[in-house]
Amino acid sequence: RKDRMPEEYFDVVDGNDVVVDRLPRSEVHRRKLHHRAVHVLVSNSIGELFLQQRALTKDCSPGLWDSSASGHVTSGDDYDETAPREVEEELGVRLPAAPERLFKLPSSVGTAFEFCWIYRATHEGPFVFQASEVRGGAWFTPDAIDEWVDRRPQDFANAFLEIWRHLRRATR
Repeated sequence: RKDRMPEEYFDVVDGNDVVVDRLPRSEVHRRKLHHRAVHVLVSNSIGELFLQQRALTKDCSPGLWDSSASGHVTSGDDYDETAPREVEEELGVRLPAAPERLFKLPSSVGTAFEFCWIYRATHEGPFVFQASEVRGGAWFTPDAIDEWVDRRPQDFANAFLEIWRHLRRATR
């Protein structure tokens, strides 16, 4: 159970993403301090994007649809080592190399005060979900995601909405 596990520590960063402190996850979230996260967008060979549905037990955005894999950067780690680890933890896939960096979002209310590096990877599945993180998932075309986001934005984690809007603006 979560309450018996030692608490994760995050690097607290300033407005320029420079480490200024190290605090427990609960404290970082409670005080809304800037910290770091990664999101990996996994596409298949026909251009569909895999979205995960977050586990109902998650403390943030339970049951909502989100990036293929995502997670906090643990204190002392960096973005590039966290991205493939999250893909392996959540989807059961070991990437042959670090995924390609797409863009970085600044820390904001919309990202829950996380500086987010967004990565792209290609994989055909199948995936093996970590039940404590992922309820399920499915492949979607970008057009289907556009339509769903427009119709029911409440189905998605806030950070994914920020990422998707940025990505779609950049590709139009």
